[in-house]
Amino acid sequence: MYKYLFCLALIGCACADNINKDAQIRSFQNDATDAEGNYQYAYETSNGIQFQEAGNPNGARGAVAYVSPEGEHISLTYTADEEGYHPVGDHLPTPPPVPAYILRALEYIRTHPRRPSRRISSNPE
Repeated sequence: MYKYLFCLALIGCACADNINKDAQIRSFQNDATDAEGNYQYAYETSNGIQFQEAGNPNGARGAVAYVSPEGEHISLTYTADEEGYHPVGDHLPTPPPVPAYILRALEYIRTHPRRPSRRISSNPE
């Protein structure tokens, strides 16, 4: 779980040049880890950064929102579990749609299964 927190801190350090150095913490909540390993924390700053996360030994889920240096509102939600980190946000790159001709080709392949090939003898006689 600490590796997720470390990654978030590292991202924060990488963006540190764009942070309002005079920002104040408006709210902070930290529910310490209980006997089962459940935890929850959240904070909000005066420059519009909002962050929250809750988790347990099996994984975590959270959200972050802020305004980029370009003035774009960034909102990201994520889950982290044994299968990895899964971020979701409108600002994240997405793959292009699959072209129609590829979809048609895949449908053709699906509806026309391959037949077993017949071997032709190469005996010269």
